[in-house]
Amino acid sequence: MSSIVTDQGSVHYESYGSGAPVILLHGWIGSWGLWQPTMEALGRSYRCYALDFWGFGESGKKRSSYAVSDFTELVRQFMDALGIAQAPLIGHSMGGTTSLGTTVRYPDRVTKVCVIGSPIVGTSLSILLQMAGVPWIGSVVRNMLPLLKFGIRAAAPLITRDPKWYDMVALDLSRTTVESFFSSIGSLRRTDLRPRLPEIKVPVLGIYGQRDVIVHPKQYQPLLAGVKHARAELMPKSGHFPMLDEPDKYLGVIRGFLDTAPPRGDL
Repeated sequence: MSSIVTDQGSVHYESYGSGAPVILLHGWIGSWGLWQPTMEALGRSYRCYALDFWGFGESGKKRSSYAVSDFTELVRQFMDALGIAQAPLIGHSMGGTTSLGTTVRYPDRVTKVCVIGSPIVGTSLSILLQMAGVPWIGSVVRNMLPLLKFGIRAAAPLITRDPKWYDMVALDLSRTTVESFFSSIGSLRRTDLRPRLPEIKVPVLGIYGQRDVIVHPKQYQPLLAGVKHARAELMPKSGHFPMLDEPDKYLGVIRGFLDTAPPRGDL
């Protein structure tokens, strides 16, 4: 287990492989553990870094804000601490939204972006997640942990076909604070990246499961409309977790995206 100290708390991360760096960012109530199979697959060619956002997993939890903008700053501090000048970012759900935000905020630090089931507009979240972003509702729900876990277990077959997913998310949820639980999803609900997307000049890939019930699967449309050189890969058998539902296809797409050299000149 590795960690760095930032100006607002410790950040846990894991790394694997050798080669050029790739940074992996998890989604809401998630952690670095989602990326283990991805890291093992990419580790033959890349040095993969998967971190836990503040308030999630094993990272520090004493903060007053867990907004998407805080996480973009965390990515910059993480790269500085590890001496990573530039790297591709791969983000799932909230992590993908953070990846795009980081690219806008620190354009010289990001060479490529892959978003997976990520909201471009926060209102694309399911109504239940939008409600969780209301502070008093989120606090009540988070403090009724057994009921919340029961609801997640019941909904699991709609979210992913992987039977192991519930155990993973239950562990991650138990390590998520009340503050990070509702503050992060509230920030995500208010996010609208569309005005800033044209500023992105690096290659962008969106992977979306067509059975996604967490983020509307047509969020690839504002991504393609805003970033003219972006492309989308739709996964017909996947829900919110293509890396679990169609792992072989997902890994092939990820490898192809990382291995392809960017075109010369401005995109």
